Amino acid sequence: METIRLTMAQALLKFLDRQYLSVDGIETKFVAGVMGIFGHGNVTGIGEALERQPGELAFIQGKNEQGMVHAAAAFAKQKNRKQIYACTTSIGPGALNMVTGAATATVNRIPVLLLPGDNFASRQPDPVLQQLENPSDYTISANDPFRAVSRYWDRIVRPEQLMTSLLQAMRVLTDPADTGAVTLALPQDVQAEAYDYPVSFFDKRVHYIDRRPAAAEAIARAAALAAGKKRPLIIAGGGVHYAEAVSELHAFAEALQIPVAETQAGKSAMPWNHPLAVGGVGTTGTLAANRLAAEADLIIAVGTRLSDFTTASKSAFRHSSVSFLNINVNSLDAVKLEGTGVIADAKLALPVLQAALQESGYKPAYKDGELAALKSEWDAEVDRLYALESEEGFTQTKALGIVNSFLGEKDVIVAAAGSLPGDLHRVWRVTQPKTYHMEYGFSCMGYEVSGAFGAALAEPDREVYAMVGDGSYLMLHSELVTAIQEGVKMTVVLFDNHGFQCIHNLQRGHGSEGFGNEFRYRSSSTGKLSGGYMPIDFAAHARSLGAAAYKATNAEELEQALASAKAENGPVLVEIKVLPGTNTVGYESWWHVGVPEVSSSDKVKQAHEQMQTDRKAARPY
Repeated sequence: METIRLTMAQALLKFLDRQYLSVDGIETKFVAGVMGIFGHGNVTGIGEALERQPGELAFIQGKNEQGMVHAAAAFAKQKNRKQIYACTTSIGPGALNMVTGAATATVNRIPVLLLPGDNFASRQPDPVLQQLENPSDYTISANDPFRAVSRYWDRIVRPEQLMTSLLQAMRVLTDPADTGAVTLALPQDVQAEAYDYPVSFFDKRVHYIDRRPAAAEAIARAAALAAGKKRPLIIAGGGVHYAEAVSELHAFAEALQIPVAETQAGKSAMPWNHPLAVGGVGTTGTLAANRLAAEADLIIAVGTRLSDFTTASKSAFRHSSVSFLNINVNSLDAVKLEGTGVIADAKLALPVLQAALQESGYKPAYKDGELAALKSEWDAEVDRLYALESEEGFTQTKALGIVNSFLGEKDVIVAAAGSLPGDLHRVWRVTQPKTYHMEYGFSCMGYEVSGAFGAALAEPDREVYAMVGDGSYLMLHSELVTAIQEGVKMTVVLFDNHGFQCIHNLQRGHGSEGFGNEFRYRSSSTGKLSGGYMPIDFAAHARSLGAAAYKATNAEELEQALASAKAENGPVLVEIKVLPGTNTVGYESWWHVGVPEVSSSDKVKQAHEQMQTDRKAARPY
């Protein structure tokens, strides 16, 4: 057997450089490169290998470990999980900074490969700098927290272990049903140890995603479930995009005349102006979708996790005999809400189910003009919100309307947390798939700027806009510097509403007077954070980093700022001062949060009683 002597780190990169993914006969190089921040735990191992033997792997220098994982996840999401970046860090704090990013990827079923440095396997210099010592279990390191947030985890304590571990890592990274974060903890001494690896281990490997067809019995059960149902509603999730089943979804809905609602991850599967598109569903849903969901007797959930926001904490579906038909490659999702599961690829399952339903003569019983009337009513509401003005300041929904009108059909927006996801899910109008990039599985503040960089890296021919609140921007904006460094064009649209206003609204809506969520000075008279708003100049901050920046306080200024930003060649920030509390809420939806049963406030106690009443409309499991 022919061998080649390499360090473990060199072998790791050589292997990653030779991995390919094949979907529908089209091969894609799976690992585009490595994002990294070096420290003593990886600079002389993986760092040396990247410097001298990177192969065709690109290296991108991250600025924050969490941020670069978000960027890698956004890249993979925008690529429909067909291509990834690996992420490497040192041990200790550098590694731990990636845990939130790992959880975000795993919750959203997005593949990322994490390569944190680890303690010395030999233990000779023990305890090494940044080592976490657990006196009851000395095998535990700062990388063990990744076990809880990874779909696959391993620690490579001998260089030859790498071979078995990498094959398992690739299994998970390329599995549509089981993907997420993969963490390989790499002791810093083992990274530099050499081994005689078989040359064949580095042959080109093609990982095939064979689309899973629906079993005939499953389709028969699905058709039987649909028989007699008069008011079906499709809920399109992110799996529609990942399976590249948008056209199949359209064909299915149009052939059977079934309205389509969307989750945050599924949005842009249907053009907003399609006659059967009723918009977002659930807690952040539209009035049209939520009314249809409440009266639906059949929910056809395609590629969705059916999270609490999608189901309005399981209160959205109120028909006494509602049933759930869940089409998903993941059996965990297929059984939710006691659903009849069709465990299959959506691209293959939808046409087969369509044929079965058509053969049986299935037809919904919506009244003539019913769907059109609901759509018309909601479109008028969006128009109202987009035109909404206040003498007190620039409203958030009007600002969104201006941005929406300015952007081109193929431009991509990226968002994640705060009040913007609710507004965007409800009122943002899209016509093209993959132009709405929302991380709402983990709703991770700080994803927006990093995610926009990753999305722009994935689609350099599109304009990419990060839609971010001031709170999220302050939490994590470091990869704006990386975008500047790499010359990647992206535009950060920053809505400055003076704090964490989404949670401030939630807080006040459940009995509080408002506490600890606005960016105010501490008052000398009350001792609380109740003084004036802090005047933060975000545009000046962006300029100090090297980005172009513009400000807007009204419609005219915003239109000019967007035009100026588009003309820039590199990263740019547009700061918009918006009036707090001018986001969208309600629309016959509900969200279950814990409200204290005991409080000194009568308003809190009343909110608790209302929550108990609302719970009665929700499914128990």
